Amino acid sequence: MTVPEGGSMSDAKGVEAVERALQIMDCFSPGTPELGLADIARQTGQYKSTILRLAVSLERFGYLIRIEGGRYRLGPAIWRLGSTYRQGFDLSDIMRPELKLLSDATNETASYYVREGNTRTCLFRSEPTRSIRHSIAEGVNMPLGRGATGKILMAYSVPLDPAYEDIRAAGYAVSLGERDPEVAAMAVPIATPDGRLLGAIGVSGLITRFGPDRHPQLLAALRDCQKRLTDQITG
Repeated sequence: MTVPEGGSMSDAKGVEAVERALQIMDCFSPGTPELGLADIARQTGQYKSTILRLAVSLERFGYLIRIEGGRYRLGPAIWRLGSTYRQGFDLSDIMRPELKLLSDATNETASYYVREGNTRTCLFRSEPTRSIRHSIAEGVNMPLGRGATGKILMAYSVPLDPAYEDIRAAGYAVSLGERDPEVAAMAVPIATPDGRLLGAIGVSGLITRFGPDRHPQLLAALRDCQKRLTDQITG
């Protein structure tokens, strides 16, 4: 876009169709993750026919998803853009040292996952030096409903699912052989001060090393890492 000489970006004439599409996406919030056509029309003041035409394009490019009952929610393209935005803050510079500390404290694999649609993606991980360990590749997608980090992402995603109330009350999740019969894990959420979920950190290793007597030590290490990360990411 060209800005008129001597003017500002706010003075420049925009593209009306683009602005209307952005108005639609701005209707969604943590408190209203799903909206019907009438809801969007009421918030934007746009005609329903206009919203439907714009929604087709937004769906095609992954910015909206049409769900049961003709309602809409934001699509995975929003997450990708958000990920690109967060990379500008050099999240890896914060996350990698903290995961290394967590791995050293537990002598297990430490990882950070985010939700992507119906899967979870490992963005960062740090593995211990021990020869027998749980190895995870960064960038790998895994099932969302299985595994400790997956359950954390499900438990704290909006809208809150009543099925995960026990996990939210405890503040952590444990999995014992859910995805792999030989692997166990424990995880906690990473969230903003207002409760918005960012991701989940977890430790994982052989199930024989995750007996109940070791849970307090693992949870204490996770809590320490959780506090340090939250302070740095949101501070």
